This record gives sequence, C-alpha cells and structure tokens, in this order.
Amino acid sequence: MDTAERVLALLGLLQQRQVWTGPDLAGRLGVTPRTVRRDVERLRTLGYPVLASQGVGGGYQLGPGQDLPPLLLDDEEAIATAVSLLAGAGGGVASAGDAALRALTKLDRVLPTRLRSEVRALSGSVESFGRGGRTPVDPDVLMTLARACRDEVEVEFGYPSGGARRVEPYRLVSSDRRWYLMAFDRSRDDWRIFRVDRMTDVSARTWHFRARADAPDAATYVHEGVAARVYAHQARFLVHAPADLVRDEIPVSAAVVYPAGNGRCEVRAGADNLDGVLLHMVMLDHDFEVLEPPELATRCHELATRLHAAGSAATA
Repeated sequence: MDTAERVLALLGLLQQRQVWTGPDLAGRLGVTPRTVRRDVERLRTLGYPVLASQGVGGGYQLGPGQDLPPLLLDDEEAIATAVSLLAGAGGGVASAGDAALRALTKLDRVLPTRLRSEVRALSGSVESFGRGGRTPVDPDVLMTLARACRDEVEVEFGYPSGGARRVEPYRLVSSDRRWYLMAFDRSRDDWRIFRVDRMTDVSARTWHFRARADAPDAATYVHEGVAARVYAHQARFLVHAPADLVRDEIPVSAAVVYPAGNGRCEVRAGADNLDGVLLHMVMLDHDFEVLEPPELATRCHELATRLHAAGSAATA
C-alpha cells in the first residue's frame, strides 16, 4: 500500500476497535511500529484526534473530535447501514425519517454497484413497529425521488387526481403521518404537493431542470397545504393559550399554529365540514374566538343554543 492508502486503512482500523496496540496495528498493516507512529501523526495533522496511552491496556484509540470524521465501511457494514436507513426512511419514527433519508442519499452516492442488489434484497425483509401512525411507503420510491431532487431531474408517476404527472421534484417532506413530495408541476404552472403513498410507477427521467429561485420553504408550504389549503373550507381561530402548548395538543397534519402574542396563538385549519373542525377546537379545552369564516361564528351560536337546550332539558 502507498502512504495515502495505508493511512486510510489505519483510520478504518481505529474505527473498528476502541484500543489498538502499536504492534497489532503494525501487524495488520504489514509495516513497522515506527511507520504506524508516523501514520498516526499524519492523521492528527488531518484533524483526527488519535489518542495514545502507555502501560498495560494502553495503545492507540480514536477520540471524540469537534466534527464527525468520515466513516470507512466495509461491504457488510455498508449493506447493514443502508438497510437500516431504508427501514427508517420508509416508515420509521417521524423525527428520524428525514435524517435517515438524507444519510441514505449520501451513502447512495458512493455505494458500489455490486452492493445495490444486496441492499434491495435485504431491505425487503426488514419490518418495524411503533411507526406512530405513519403510512408506510416503498423505500425504493423514496430513494428514486430523493435522487431526483438531488440531481435535479424530472420525475414521472401516476396519481389518482390527474392521471400521469411529470414534475420538477424539489423536496421530500415528512409529517407525523405521511411522506409528501413538493414539486413544480409545469403543466399547471404552479407548485404542487403529492402524497408519496399514492404515487404509482415512479420513474426518474433524464431531463434536467434548473432549480427555481422563488421556491417557497418546503416544510412550511407542505404543512400549510395539508392542514388547510387542500380542504373546501379554511378556518382561523384565536386561542387563549400559548402556541407551544397548543402545538403539543394538535397533530401537525391537522392545523398550523402561529404565536399571536400575550400568551395567545392563531390556529389555521381546513375541513370539508366546519362542524368537525369546530368540535376539535372545543375539545382543546381552551377559550377561543372564531376569526373566520363568518358562517362558522354563526354556527357557534346555533350549536350553543342547541347545547343549552339539551342541558336545560336534562336538569328540568
């Protein structure tokens, strides 16, 4: 091995075991202990905190640093990591799904071709529980969309509303329940949100596009879209409780909560039936005011009269 290859091999060994003696490393690398000491100094120069201790049980070990160093994985480790990330991205805990997908796209860029078929085969045998209600999706579909977002190439897929779609993918966004693709639909000349679990026959094309400078913040756009814009009615409420408290009480897919000052917040929610969204607000057990639409305020008075009559009849 030349010097660069040997130093990388040394780094890989230090990541495998907590402590190595100088003679053990020399034997593994086929060099002298003096060469090991020189290579350790090279790693330190590159910013890797290699610690050395004397005496029984002493040796070299890789210590914690300010930055996460590149990990050197053998074939088995790369396969295991990719399969675990596929499981997490495809339907695991919501808070970990985004990070798993980002890590998987980085690994995908450097994963050798010979390992891809093994990763696909093993990922089909991985299951998980405790998904928190998230609708499971095909990890291969997530990877196809993630690559397309990364490489800025168009994707084509079938969708229940509108049939075959061809779009410029921008970001994948996950909620507590589902994965969404935010994309620019050129046939509609506007941004659109697609549920990944409803997509069929997803394929990336070779046509490249230039990322649009006017793209909205993906997480905010998708959150507002699935919580309000896609419904027939949009409602706004002023809730007499702090925003952080109300956010913990409302699923993120059901409403958007904004601070309104003085310990209050504004809740924006969509519904196909206004009685349903009004019921959810009553169940929060906080005082609130209807801001819009006007017909919802009228409905409050109607229901209040009915409920008062029902209570009066029970106590008569």
